[in-house]
Amino acid sequence: MDKLKKFDLMAKIVRELEDVRNSQQAVLEKIGKIEVDNIELGDKLIESKMPDIYQRTADNSDSIKEILESFQEKTEEYSEKNNIDRLREQEAINNTK
Repeated sequence: MDKLKKFDLMAKIVRELEDVRNSQQAVLEKIGKIEVDNIELGDKLIESKMPDIYQRTADNSDSIKEILESFQEKTEEYSEKNNIDRLREQEAINNTK
């Protein structure tokens, strides 16, 4: 795999991890709203299960954030090490010929 293709794939993974992280945040917010709404309703199953679901989701969200931050750093280092901006410029020049 050439350097530009590898960088593009790494950048794609970063975007996908960001999307997963955002989705997890949305799930956490929805679970929180359900728990608040259930305070008034008082459903015992929701009351007993939701805190555990929230905690597992929060733990997963933390893990995703950790992976994302590490992989973002790795992607940036790869870009700098391989001078991706210069390679992009050269690719653009080659494509106009």
